[in-house]
Amino acid sequence: MTDLTKLEEQHNNEPHDNPIHEPNISQRILVVDDDARLRALLQRFLEDDGYVVRTAHDGNQMDKLLQRELFSLIVLDLMLPNEDGISICKRLREQNSDIPIIMLTAKGSDADRITGLYAGADDYLPKPFNPKELLARIKAVLRRQNRELPGAPSQQVEVVEFGAWTLDLSTRTLKRDGQVVTLTTGEFSVLKALVQHPREPLTRDKLMNLARGREWGAMERSIDVQVSRLRRLIEDNPSQARYIQTVWGVGYCFVPDGADS
Repeated sequence: MTDLTKLEEQHNNEPHDNPIHEPNISQRILVVDDDARLRALLQRFLEDDGYVVRTAHDGNQMDKLLQRELFSLIVLDLMLPNEDGISICKRLREQNSDIPIIMLTAKGSDADRITGLYAGADDYLPKPFNPKELLARIKAVLRRQNRELPGAPSQQVEVVEFGAWTLDLSTRTLKRDGQVVTLTTGEFSVLKALVQHPREPLTRDKLMNLARGREWGAMERSIDVQVSRLRRLIEDNPSQARYIQTVWGVGYCFVPDGADS
């Protein structure tokens, strides 16, 4: 029995006596995978939880759907025909799309997961997986994004300036000399955690907890990936970072004036 068959049987055998959620048109999920059975399974599973779900078998079909509809999140398989998930993710980020992306990767492939994060993915999930875990990760990513949307309650300073940069926490907007620079959900969460603790050395574990609330399990290395991406965005010389400095043996520290810590 294949892993997918087991998942289908598990889904079919689970009790469905709980009332089905009314579809929420603001929570639309796009599943991109070339496995028709997996697409159908995930569509049924996510729709049972109240999401509106569309599916695509490759990047071309995904592009057509993105032109017609707005989505809250994309579940994107790494191994796709014609254009793989990494290339698609990079392309979307280069187009200044900040839509959250959860990447489906090969089982046990840390290299694929790290590459996905570098490309701009917000989370990753190795195959085979339990659809309940995917659902939990979707909810966690959307919760993080909703907390960061304009109008969300905040008791923190709303605007942080450092060097030529201005970060508006209420609108999730990063600007350099007035020009907007797009951040992924993961990048914004990490940068927000750093700027709200200026000159405070943060361990990777604490930074992950502040940024993501331990809502899903993640490799410690994923924080390094997000910091590396942020440095490439905001530092003039990422190898000699002024604003997001490495504290050897501890983690990272945000230095607003770019001075030596």
